[in-house]
Amino acid sequence: MTEARPTAYAGALTRERIDEVIAASGFTSWVGTQLLELEPGRVEIAVDLRRELTQHHGFGHGAVVGYMADTVCAWAAASVAGDVVTSEYKINLLAPAVGQRLTAVGTVVKAGKSQVVTRADVFAEKDGERRIVATALATIVRV
Repeated sequence: MTEARPTAYAGALTRERIDEVIAASGFTSWVGTQLLELEPGRVEIAVDLRRELTQHHGFGHGAVVGYMADTVCAWAAASVAGDVVTSEYKINLLAPAVGQRLTAVGTVVKAGKSQVVTRADVFAEKDGERRIVATALATIVRV
């Protein structure tokens, strides 16, 4: 059984609004966040994995992996619920984030009146291959 995609309402996040959020957020801008896809209940982003975003072994830093999961969860929620903030998230780091680029996909699991439960998967891309490096669940609340 397939679940229906959530539908956006008038105040939901748009591509134009994400561009404004990226420009207004020093960290999001500094990291180099790129919006790849946006539809109601689903968002995909990417970050080029430059040296400043790695840890001492050369892997993508866990904080950057966590940022990616949190961001796609919040943006996926906002795509159906409007202005939101993260209430909590739990992340499982599954493998070292090795590659030239990180991508993350966030999806809405269930949108309620006051909160949205979301899921994220973060991938490392190396030489054209995409490998999952983390998965997360988040509770996002409407502002």
